[in-house]
Amino acid sequence: MMDSSPHKVYHEHDFDSRQHLDQYFSDKPDMVFGDDVLKFPIENLREVFTVGHINGDILVDLSLGSLVHQLFSASEFFKNMIVLKANNRCIMELKRWVDERTGAFYWGHTSTLLQEKEENRDQFEDKEGKVRSAIQHIVKYDLEKENMTEPLVLPPADCVISAGLLEVISKDQDDYIRYLRKFSKLLKPGGHLILVGILGTTYFTVGNDKFHVFTCDEDFIRKVLVGEGFIIDYCKVKERTVVSDLIDFKAIMIIAAHKEK
Repeated sequence: MMDSSPHKVYHEHDFDSRQHLDQYFSDKPDMVFGDDVLKFPIENLREVFTVGHINGDILVDLSLGSLVHQLFSASEFFKNMIVLKANNRCIMELKRWVDERTGAFYWGHTSTLLQEKEENRDQFEDKEGKVRSAIQHIVKYDLEKENMTEPLVLPPADCVISAGLLEVISKDQDDYIRYLRKFSKLLKPGGHLILVGILGTTYFTVGNDKFHVFTCDEDFIRKVLVGEGFIIDYCKVKERTVVSDLIDFKAIMIIAAHKEK
C-alpha cells in the first residue's frame, strides 16, 4: 500500500545535506544523537570489517545525505571507494570535505569514538586522510534508470555499504525490495552488503521539512535479504536512547551479508 503522507521524499525533493549533518551528526552541545547514530555504527562497522574479513578492490557507498563516518573503518580495507549521491547538494557538501575546503563539515569529534579502539591516538587523522584518498569518484545516481549511474558503468564491487538510505527512498515494501535488488546488482558474485538501517521510523526532519521514511523492522529486512540470495553474517540492533521530535525511529540496526556465488 502506497504511503499517502504529505512528507517530502528524499530523492525527489530538495534536501539540505548540510543542515542534515548539523542536526544529527555535529559536535554541538544540543546534538543528542551521538550514541545512536555515530558511536553505535562506528564501533559495529569496525567489528564487521575486521572480524568478517571484508576487503577487496572496490567499495561502493550508497548512503543518506553527505555522511562519511560509515567509511572510517572501510578505509582500512578498501583503497578504492565510489560514492553515489542522489542530488547535487549532497555531492557538493561531500566534495567540500574531501577537498578540505573552508567551511567543510567537521568530523573530528568522532575521533573520540575510535580512540578507545585504536592503539595510536593519531590514527584518526590518518583515517580521515585515508577516506579522502580512497574516494576515487563521487557520482550522481538516478534510481529509476536500469543503470543508476548512466552513462557510467561501474565495475563490480567487492562491497556495497548503505547507511540510512533504503528506508528513506522506499515508499513501501515493494520499493524496498526493488531498490535492494538494484544495490545488490552492483556486487560481484560473493560480494558483501552492509546496511545501517533505521527501524520503526515514519519521518525525519531537516529544517522545516519532514521527510518520509518507510517503516520496517529487523524481521522484514532479514527476510528480504535471504529472499534476494544473501547469507547474513552479522546483525546488531540498538534501541533508541535519544529524546527528540526530529525523528521517530525506534532502533538502529547494522546488518552485514554476502551474496551467494
